[in-house]
Order: sequence, then structure tokens, then C-alpha cells
Amino acid sequence: MLNYKLIFGAALAACLCPIVAQDSCPAGIPGLPGIPGFPGRDGRDGVKGEKGEAGRTRQLDKHAVKGESGEPGLPGHTGKRGNPGDPGPPGPPGPPGERGDFSNSKPQSAFCVSRETTAAPKPNSPVNFHNVITNINEHFNVSESKFVCHIPGTYYFVYHTTSVGKTLCVMLMVNGEKKFTFCDHIQSTGTHYQVSSGGLAVYLKHNQKVWLETNTQNGMYAAENKGNSVFSGFLVYAH
Repeated sequence: MLNYKLIFGAALAACLCPIVAQDSCPAGIPGLPGIPGFPGRDGRDGVKGEKGEAGRTRQLDKHAVKGESGEPGLPGHTGKRGNPGDPGPPGPPGPPGERGDFSNSKPQSAFCVSRETTAAPKPNSPVNFHNVITNINEHFNVSESKFVCHIPGTYYFVYHTTSVGKTLCVMLMVNGEKKFTFCDHIQSTGTHYQVSSGGLAVYLKHNQKVWLETNTQNGMYAAENKGNSVFSGFLVYAH
């Protein structure tokens, strides 16, 4: 309210002064300063200034102190499977294995012996065969000229003999029992040789013995490349 009174008083004084001046009125007291006006509008943008000089890059200290290590980060995701590597060198030899079980292995027994003498064998006695051709597991007893059964089962025995100047009968004996007799009754004369053979399958028990015998017809002969007499046998199957 006071401001408005001051403005009104100043305006009134301005109107009365000319009138009073005509009547030689003395000058009045200067009025109070007016109220500041409202802020003016923003001026227009000024002209763009010139480009300043480029700033200088600060050189880093080569002997900067390394900061402390940060906390370990979280484990990352599992990566893809890589390519197979090269084969490694051979490992050292392993320890020896346990001894194998031979219980399921196939039993073996076989022999082949020959007689090489021109002398006739003794009748009703084991024919001697001293030259060993084959004797698996040593089941043929050369000193007795008898086969000894170590593996019960079925065996096949066969002989091939040469005779000259006399007939020949050959008997297969099992523990003293005659199992068969094969005879060649054609008597050869001079240098003519006869050949005879025979074979038989026999079941044998453990420790039974097999051999060959002749009777008085004992013209068995052998002389190097002129002929041999051979006795053979082998296990067909064990049971």
C-alpha cells in the first residue's frame, strides 16, 4: 500500500510543479527511486568464438604403483568339449596274471613207435618197439613197449607191419586180454615182402595197458628202407 501512495504523490507533484513555477514556486524535493522493472527477454545468441588451442595429454608415470587385486569373479559357464588329444605313451607292463585253469582244456594222448630189426619177435610176448616217433605226454612206456592209460576214454589203436619168408599174426592185448587178431596167411618167399595192418577202437580205464603180441606165426620184419613195422594209438575222446 505504501508503494502506491509514493507513486501517487510523485505523479501529483509533477502535475503541480508547472503551475507553481508560473507563480515562481520554489523547486521541490527529489522523489524516491522507482520500483525496478520486470526482467527483460533473453538476448540473441552471440557469434561463435574462435577454436581454442588443443590441450596437452598428460604423460602417465612409468613407475605407477600397482593397485590391489580385486575379489575373484564368479565361475564362468562350462565351455564346449575340446578335440581329443594325441594318444599317450604306452603304460608300464602290468603284474603277472593268475595261473590259468587247465581243468577245461582238452586232454591229449597219442603215440607212434616203430620196430627196426630183422629178428622175429618172441611169440606170446609183447612186441618190442624201441624207436619213438611220437609220444605225447610220455604215455607209451618204451622199456615195456606198452601203452599206459592216464586219461580214461575211447582210444584207437592201429598197426602196420612188414613180413617176409613167414606168415604173421598180430594180436592186440589189453591188460593180458586179447581184443583182436589179424593174420596174414600168405607166405612170402625170397625177397617178396608182405604188408598187413589192422585197427580197433577200445575203451580204457585208468592205468590199463595195451600192447601187441604175435604167436608162432611171427614173421614180422623191418630193415631200414626195406620196410618197417609201426604201432600207433591216440585218444578219441575222454569220458
